[in-house]
Amino acid sequence: MMKIPKVVCYGEVLFDKLPTVKKIGGAPLNVALRMNSLGCQTQLISSVGADQDGKEIIDYLNALNFPTKFIQPNKHYPTGEAKVSLDDKGNASYEIKHPVAWDEILLNQNITTLVSQSDALIFGTLSNRDETSRATLLELLQHTKYSILDLNLRAPHYEPSTLKELMFNADLIKFSDEEFDEITSLYKSTYNSTELNVQYISQITKTKSICITMGAKGALLFYDAKFYYCKGYDITVVDTVGAGDSFLAGLVTQLLQNHNDPQYALNFACATGAMVAQNSGPNPKIKIQDIIDLMST
Repeated sequence: MMKIPKVVCYGEVLFDKLPTVKKIGGAPLNVALRMNSLGCQTQLISSVGADQDGKEIIDYLNALNFPTKFIQPNKHYPTGEAKVSLDDKGNASYEIKHPVAWDEILLNQNITTLVSQSDALIFGTLSNRDETSRATLLELLQHTKYSILDLNLRAPHYEPSTLKELMFNADLIKFSDEEFDEITSLYKSTYNSTELNVQYISQITKTKSICITMGAKGALLFYDAKFYYCKGYDITVVDTVGAGDSFLAGLVTQLLQNHNDPQYALNFACATGAMVAQNSGPNPKIKIQDIIDLMST
């Protein structure tokens, strides 16, 4: 019987306010929901305000039977929100409210124990923009078995020094191609080849595994000192909101369940992200068999 991975996601929960609708999201929540749907046992460490948006998020998760025990209530800051703009290709840009409840995630023994008893901790950069949530995360990283950084850069909500610290604390880093270019510039790489740059960043940050998503061109994975490639899948994009989050969920789920087949994990991740991109919003319902069917095309 295949082991059910126990995973913790850390960081923002918010309302994505799109041009015509508002939807519950935030990268850590998107990843957590998708991993649950793929068969993982997932928990989310975050915070919401004592307001209507916060209540709606908790009610939404309760309706999905998703655990909310580690989403802290905050009476001093509102629930997070992000104004989402879409270009003519469906690509998203974000205007993110600050400060909000998830900027003030507090450390306690319950979340420390949760992380220490889980197989992996997934985190991003956005929840590190304020000192309280950043300090909590850095402490939790001392207790995790496996740490996964989804870089997820959202200007102006990050500093180079913070990025470097987070990368040094990661066992696996997921970049978009634009984010990877920014990091290679930050570390003053002189290499022209993507593969040489991946090895350079892996060495300088002491991160063993690196994944780069490249939109319609697919993705690359550096894992156990080997490169794996997937060209992606031919779909009609509706919007890309949450596609990268579901990609990461698919990748990590497969790597945790089957360390021996990184190529399958990468293919599965690309197909999962593609399934989301051909729907509207970050969390459309997707069946595992539909992902597998897309992989066979």
